[in-house]
Amino acid sequence: MDSILVRGGRRLEGRIPISGAKNACLTLMPAALLTDEPLTLTNAPRLSDIRTMSALLESLGCEVASLQDGRVLVVGTQAIANHRADYDLVRKMRASILVLGPMLARDGHAVVSLPGGCAIGARPVDLHLKGLEALGATLELRDGYVHASATDGLRGATIDMPMVSVGATENILMAATLARGTTLLKNAAREPEIVDLVHCLRRMGAQIAGEGSATIEVQGVDRLRGATHPVVADRIELGTYMLAPAITGGDVELLGGRRDLVAAFADKLEAAGIEVRETDAGLRVSRANGRIRPVDVVTAPHPGFPTDLQAQMMALLATADGTSHLEERIFENRFMHAPELVRMGAQIEVHGGTATVTGVERLKGAPVMATDLRASVSLILAGLAAEGETRVARVYHLDRGYERVEEKLSACGAEIERIREAA
Repeated sequence: MDSILVRGGRRLEGRIPISGAKNACLTLMPAALLTDEPLTLTNAPRLSDIRTMSALLESLGCEVASLQDGRVLVVGTQAIANHRADYDLVRKMRASILVLGPMLARDGHAVVSLPGGCAIGARPVDLHLKGLEALGATLELRDGYVHASATDGLRGATIDMPMVSVGATENILMAATLARGTTLLKNAAREPEIVDLVHCLRRMGAQIAGEGSATIEVQGVDRLRGATHPVVADRIELGTYMLAPAITGGDVELLGGRRDLVAAFADKLEAAGIEVRETDAGLRVSRANGRIRPVDVVTAPHPGFPTDLQAQMMALLATADGTSHLEERIFENRFMHAPELVRMGAQIEVHGGTATVTGVERLKGAPVMATDLRASVSLILAGLAAEGETRVARVYHLDRGYERVEEKLSACGAEIERIREAA
């Protein structure tokens, strides 16, 4: 099992290109199930999760071509040959549930295993299922699978979601594009990935209004067509690499970055004393000498502070000159990285959904273990700032969401390498 070795204490300077968004691409790929014409996605990230989604779609009868070294994906679904998404594939990734809505909308039936993914809380799919039921689907949970049917097709409805859910918003949106009549989705997620999905669906012929707001309206159409669509920049990768010069001191330009994708996060960095500037090519982040100021963080749905940047932010605040508080309001088990940071000398106390972080002048390198995707990169960031060597084990999580992290950080002066273990 691979690990990442980091030798800390180096100031980072240079440029880092930001890849296409993993979470956006994993949603856009199932949209190909809605049409019998090819969907071409450019600026695709090269990640293990993308390969997993490709395998899942191929198991359903899609043809997936990876072009230009994986930067371009062409997904064609002339017909859905198999309407069963098996556990062996679905268990690897939460986003697999997103094949349910498109298959149901196009052919009126689907059998999809309940999904897996990172162990950061229950993350139930109830909202997905209730939304599809509101569109006229009949659903039954049996032997770990969702058995769904809509014999007479889906029909538009007003759906007032009891809580914001990105995945449920995506699934319901895709299903509603082929439903008869109008669907009004209230309390919809507002994330950039939702906006990107709507832009793609609109290119495919969908009639959708209101993306980026809490209410989205969908006028169902008879069919969708193929399209070419560029995947939006990955705001979580962007925020993660913004923290690299922030935690080490340095000056790094993030190519393709946009402040609007990470506005709440950028505001917190500036409050901590980090400089964030827009450039013609992206965003430039720098930190002068001296320790950063403590700040308090509360995670929230977009446009609030992203839960997917909480672990990385904790690593930064572990080096602040004072005490910070991080309140996690999205996932109940998302402080599993805290004990590993403590192994590196961080002073962190967790009580329920709140972590109190008292900054130390210097972290110490140590062997640590990644517990999930974002935790893995938070430990790498901590290692960049620590004295000595940090070895991060179980980095298979990392490869699900970060493309060639060692290369990108090394190009800016980090001393980091992957240690490949024999199988």
